[in-house]
Amino acid sequence: MRYNEKELQALSRQPAEMAAELGMRGPKKGSVAKRRLVKLVVNFLFYFRPDEAEPLGALLLERCRVAQEEPGGFSISFVEDLSRKYHFECCSQEQCQEWMEALRRASYEYMRRSLIFYRDEIRKMTGKDPLEQFGLSEEARFQLSSLPRDGQACIGSQLDVLD
Repeated sequence: MRYNEKELQALSRQPAEMAAELGMRGPKKGSVAKRRLVKLVVNFLFYFRPDEAEPLGALLLERCRVAQEEPGGFSISFVEDLSRKYHFECCSQEQCQEWMEALRRASYEYMRRSLIFYRDEIRKMTGKDPLEQFGLSEEARFQLSSLPRDGQACIGSQLDVLD
């Protein structure tokens, strides 16, 4: 996937849902963990050298899997190539769990499923479609029948490295 570099850099400067210095190891064989400032903004995970303002790269958290690795560590892999994993090392198991939950909630698909769930709950309680006032009630993307049946919590995509 290709992105406009200036737009990604501008997005990387937005307030983060989470940010911390973590150990990070890329998918290349023999790569070693390096300290990186990791910043979650919407559905992008940006990573920086700790002393630099411009990101080294970004992971788009769509069609991905977030998994517990060793204690205090997790990985992100992408459906297109599950063997291509990015490993992260946290300071504690608690921090690791917080990151994994936030990353799983960051995907568009997760947000869409949540919207559909809460829309249905509100409809049951009030008898009205809360999206109707916005003219969105008939759009296919907000219909339960259009949900994929794979059960993925974090649906994620590929790495885009900023040059």
